[in-house]
Amino acid sequence: MALLIGSITIGLILSLLALGIFISFRVFDFPDITAEGSFTFGAATAAALILSGMNPMLASFIAFLAGMVAGATTGIIHTHFKINPLLAGILVMTALYSINLHVMGKSNLPLMSETTIFSWVENLSVQWAGEGTKTNVLGWDVLVRDLYVLGFCFVAILLFSFILWWFFKTNIGTAMRATGDNSQMIRALGVNTKVMIITGIALSNGFIALSGAVLAQYQGFADVQMGIGMMVWGLASVIIGEAIINDTSIGFVITGAVTGSILFRILVAIALRWGLNPNDLKIITAIFVFIALILPVIMKNKKKISFKSHAHANN
Repeated sequence: MALLIGSITIGLILSLLALGIFISFRVFDFPDITAEGSFTFGAATAAALILSGMNPMLASFIAFLAGMVAGATTGIIHTHFKINPLLAGILVMTALYSINLHVMGKSNLPLMSETTIFSWVENLSVQWAGEGTKTNVLGWDVLVRDLYVLGFCFVAILLFSFILWWFFKTNIGTAMRATGDNSQMIRALGVNTKVMIITGIALSNGFIALSGAVLAQYQGFADVQMGIGMMVWGLASVIIGEAIINDTSIGFVITGAVTGSILFRILVAIALRWGLNPNDLKIITAIFVFIALILPVIMKNKKKISFKSHAHANN
């Protein structure tokens, strides 16, 4: 049960990453590789600021802004210099590797003895429930501290999801979605699509960097390599969520991204529990993404075959 709770907690944290990937890939159809650099950038920024004595909430917010700067840079390179979006993201991601090393000063920053968001939550659980208190959940003894952390992450993600849903209902959010759907039409209506793309990619990387900042505080360290493969992770979460929640309305799509992140993390945890070599984790991740990508196609083809067979039988 502790493994399940931990997996759900990490899945919730990484759902911020999934929401960021959703904005770039699904709203703008923008293959943004910046994600792998901005995830680490957020973690590095938050860790360095926390170690300097800054309030962890403020440090996390600054990490969010740092991610927005990285995303805006990618958007500017693409829109103003006519660089392919994939290449623009690769350029910024490559630059961020050196920037992250400069921000941290070294390749790894430990946070175990520092005050973080989660140490606040754990201290609150000690004040209200006592040190090391356990409770029974479905027949398993679980630390109340872990449930407090899980509850905090759930409420936080619920709040962020609602804010994102509300944002996409505003005039700016609607213009962003229209830019991704039909840029020529929205441009004819007087909307500056370049500004929409830059703002959207900035927002996307802000969420991704915030995810990295929160994960670093949860794990107790920030590492320069922690962003590798995160873009694939976020994309898998979005695709799995779309397969589960077959609804294209913005609220359900956001819900699907969060759900997909949690389920994907649980699948990985189960694979590790069954004896998977941690060195093979990236291979398994790629396989999960491949399955998630081809599954909708297979289901669509089956429906077509079934429809044709039914039509042929009627004739």
